[in-house]
Amino acid sequence: MEIDQIKEIMNTENLINNINKKKSFLCVGLDTDINKIPQHFLEYENPVLEFNKSIIDTTSDLTVAYKLNTAFYESDGVRGWENLQKTLEYIPKDIFVIADAKRGDIGNTSEMYAKAFFEKMDFDAITVAPYMGSDSVKPFMKYKNKWIILLALTSNEGAYDFQFLKVDDNNKLFEKVLTVSKEWGDDGNMMYVVGATKAENLTDIRKIVPEHFLLIPGVGSQGGSLQDVIKYGKNKSCGLLVNSSRAIIYAGKDKNFAERVREETEKVQKEMSMYL
Repeated sequence: MEIDQIKEIMNTENLINNINKKKSFLCVGLDTDINKIPQHFLEYENPVLEFNKSIIDTTSDLTVAYKLNTAFYESDGVRGWENLQKTLEYIPKDIFVIADAKRGDIGNTSEMYAKAFFEKMDFDAITVAPYMGSDSVKPFMKYKNKWIILLALTSNEGAYDFQFLKVDDNNKLFEKVLTVSKEWGDDGNMMYVVGATKAENLTDIRKIVPEHFLLIPGVGSQGGSLQDVIKYGKNKSCGLLVNSSRAIIYAGKDKNFAERVREETEKVQKEMSMYL
């Protein structure tokens, strides 16, 4: 695959154009665990990178985004960071790439995180936790044509510990996060994470942020329904990036694993195309 292309600016217009061109709003999660990849990759000097390259070669014409959960790379120390960078460089330059890093700290620390992921590594977007408020998020917004993807309503069971607590005017905490944070940016530089396993809440979420893109994890292995996500969350320009990680990248376990990965990706893309 050619990797020395010029990086495409990932603004709203280009993202929507790619969705319409590929008839897909699929985001593939490259959450690569060396203990789960097919055994034949262990014969390579760098198994994780070779596995990632194979997934990208197999899926890039069917997906509009890749999401790299940085924990899976950070856990391998320096080599992991190198694999994160090399994987990023290998992804075609017309595909939206997310650093799923879930950063969020005081302003000067966030400035360093933004510099790392937007300047040094050139990701298009980063996931950010909003708990510390506006000054922990705004440093990421200084970068033109970059996106902040704010955690709003997550797909894990622990979401009920805090995110559904009632706050002022009987709003739930996740609704308050949406209402306040949408004033920090706009639908051209901010998205929100909303778990597919909480799809029944998408109707209320769309009342607060009707035009923003939503990154939807939890479809596939976590049991979220793509049909429900589309029914309750899709807007006139689609407005969705639906992530699938394990269900796609671990679809096959032997040397013909790429065929199974392709089949699984095509199945998801074909279903998505029916709604575009």
